[in-house]
Amino acid sequence: MSLTVNTEQRGDVVVVSVAGELDMATAPQLQDQITDLLEKGRSRLVFDLADVSFCDSTGLSVFVRAKNSSDEAGGVVRLAAPQRGVLRILEVSGLVEVLQTYPTVDEAVAGAPTTTSN
Repeated sequence: MSLTVNTEQRGDVVVVSVAGELDMATAPQLQDQITDLLEKGRSRLVFDLADVSFCDSTGLSVFVRAKNSSDEAGGVVRLAAPQRGVLRILEVSGLVEVLQTYPTVDEAVAGAPTTTSN
């Protein structure tokens, strides 16, 4: 399975739309995109996960590294609209407590208080 990554500037936030399976084979593609954004001074990132059908530990580590790098740059990383399976992986791993997760992209861009109840 392949991965597609698209970006859209919304004010001072970059929405990174990810689609496909995020795993050991595809994670480097997303990591390269994140590195490029951070190098350009874009440290406020929202990841739209609505079209991510699968995410393994390699994919999770990409988000953790993005958060750490963004934090260092004074930015923020938020996850938006994860499918049930991806949200479950975030919950089981404990990362839902570390990575701000929102039900919609608009809420993540706005930075509304997080709510992950189903």
